[in-house]
Amino acid sequence: MKIKIINKSTHALPHYETKASAGMDLRANNPESIILQPLERTIVKTGLFIELPIGYEAQVRPRSGLAAKKGITVLNAPGTVDADYRGEIGVILVNVSNEPFTIKNGERIAQLVIAKHERAEWNEVDVLSDTSRGTGGFGSTGTK
Repeated sequence: MKIKIINKSTHALPHYETKASAGMDLRANNPESIILQPLERTIVKTGLFIELPIGYEAQVRPRSGLAAKKGITVLNAPGTVDADYRGEIGVILVNVSNEPFTIKNGERIAQLVIAKHERAEWNEVDVLSDTSRGTGGFGSTGTK
């Protein structure tokens, strides 16, 4: 699939690191470093603008290594870039660690996954079918 992209950053286009990678790393495009204090959040711009086909979205997801090693994650994970959005892709990062974190220009801050999606049409009814789970919610299926 080909996707139109404008790259106003100083970095190469996002790309898949391996043949089986689902996501492409997004890089910070900030002329000056950003210091993210513990429990602070910020929107980090990428310099990228995309045009997705209708029926697809781009999901902005955390990078597992950044989350595990530094406590930096995407606050609204996954963030969604809709097919009709034409603005710059921004990443809402939050620092859930106890240490300040410096976001340098070019740092890999998140990953972008292109995904097909369906549009739902509601069918309003008075009763839903029964299942063995029924109304069991959070934790109702056990812990093991």
